[in-house]
Amino acid sequence: MSEVILKDGGAGQELLSRSAMPAHPLWSTKVMMEEPEIVQAVHADFIRAGARLITLNTYSATPERLAREGVGDMFQPLQQQAIDLANAARDEVGEDGVKLAACLPPLHGSYRPDMSRSHADLLPAYQEIAQAQAAACDVILCETLSSVAEATAATQAGIETGKPTWVFVTLKDDSSTELRSGETLSAALEALTDFEVAGIGLNCSKPEVVSQGLPMLLSTGRPTGAYANGFEGIDALDIGGTVDGLRARTDVTPGNYADFAMQWVAGGARFVGGCCEVGPAHIAELATRLKEAGHSLVGA
Repeated sequence: MSEVILKDGGAGQELLSRSAMPAHPLWSTKVMMEEPEIVQAVHADFIRAGARLITLNTYSATPERLAREGVGDMFQPLQQQAIDLANAARDEVGEDGVKLAACLPPLHGSYRPDMSRSHADLLPAYQEIAQAQAAACDVILCETLSSVAEATAATQAGIETGKPTWVFVTLKDDSSTELRSGETLSAALEALTDFEVAGIGLNCSKPEVVSQGLPMLLSTGRPTGAYANGFEGIDALDIGGTVDGLRARTDVTPGNYADFAMQWVAGGARFVGGCCEVGPAHIAELATRLKEAGHSLVGA
């Protein structure tokens, strides 16, 4: 069969479920600041489950988010801490072939394209993040991008590092053809045409929406990926708010999620994993199913 990149699942929600702290605007970053051992444990559990690409725990450690919470001076130390914890988890498990992914997320908040500015305005912050992480990572992962400008700015910053760059956009809960910004998926794909990315994909959307939207990406002939979330549904999160009001779907079991992901792979996707509310048990089931189907699991 083929090689399939298998990334980890949604570390942020997994961290909150294991932490004794109340939800905080800095989300997974706050857990890393106060309980770093939990971050290492989550990384290690995803590796044991079969993930071969581990994403740095820096999704909410962007310059703007940190400055908004009064800890802007912690940007560089937190990037290094995330790198150290991911490496410690690899050493703890001792699994060969596990790669690290730098994380280029939405700069201001999830699903807030209204907060996004132009490509030129967004680019410097994405470059700062990419430059802080790239040397320690094998892949640049641009993820959960809600607008065309976010997608192109993050992608440019990733490519400038010289590392393979994958770019993933997120779709509306009720549309397989529109980004969270209302811009079309086709417009995003057109804007990315001239970028030499390692691949393109959909993430942090309902698995049903991913299944409906993926054929458009596959039709481009470019390497394609997908990893969905297990929430009931998500609207734009309030800036400075928390994620404690979000609810997991009871029907997105490890088996059901693996059914979706195996369909994506059968259709041609070569990069799968999980997003919010997709935990180590989901990744373990998916890893088993992929190997049973004859696929080799790789990290890049």
